[in-house]
Amino acid sequence: MFYLLKCFIQMKTLLNNIDLNEALFGNSNIGFVPTMGSLHDGHISLIKKSLKLSNKTIVSIFINPKQFNNKEDYKKYPRNIKKDLKILKKLKVDFVYLPKIKDIYRTKNKIKIKLNKQDKIMCAKYRKGHFEGVIEVMTRLTKIVNPSKIFMGEKDFQQLLLVKKYVEKNFKSKIISCKTIRDRNKLALSSRNTLLKKDDLINARKISKNLFIFKKKLLNKKNLYNLIFMKKNELEKKYSIKIDYLELRNTKNLRLTNKIKNAKIFVAYFINKVRLIDNF
Repeated sequence: MFYLLKCFIQMKTLLNNIDLNEALFGNSNIGFVPTMGSLHDGHISLIKKSLKLSNKTIVSIFINPKQFNNKEDYKKYPRNIKKDLKILKKLKVDFVYLPKIKDIYRTKNKIKIKLNKQDKIMCAKYRKGHFEGVIEVMTRLTKIVNPSKIFMGEKDFQQLLLVKKYVEKNFKSKIISCKTIRDRNKLALSSRNTLLKKDDLINARKISKNLFIFKKKLLNKKNLYNLIFMKKNELEKKYSIKIDYLELRNTKNLRLTNKIKNAKIFVAYFINKVRLIDNF
């Protein structure tokens, strides 16, 4: 099968599963960076780590409809394939995989994903069906690509732990977690940031700074639940945002905790109609 080639670099653009199978045949130690496109420095950090630790690196761009519990959210998700391909070529990625929906969901057999009760927290609570969709697409992508390593960011921390739990149980692929990349104002990089109006972007940065400072203040404090509850109310009023959750949870099992050690503050909020998540 043909590949869409650009002669001045080695990157191969794989438009379907037949192209992918031919391109990856015989390769070992494959690093995989699954994305939904609209690439930013956070994605670039994952790709650079894969290029460093893998013999070959493949980046996928696929906006998975099954992980959106809101059709409008799916339609509005930022897309910029030309810019993405330019970035990937500059990075000298070996392969970019641009599957269609039929390539990923080519089998009619449904993969039944059922979250445990303890997993139905945070985004799993507020975005019903979201993680089931994420885990299913990651299961399908892992089966198709069969990588040695999968590189994922810690900004989506709950997603990282759930995918690690389900994928590593069923495949030989290892999930490599990568630190959150932030702008100079401490805001975590996200494709959704491009949907923010100028004033909302400024406020999102202020919220991130506020929570970094707040976490430091929690050291040696007691009654953390009450302090976090008060902070939630303060942020909602100050920045006119709607917070789904602001919680302190253990980083190993995501259980609620009243101790700052081995814990992160997790937040999800709407600034106007754009939903942002982060952890500190």
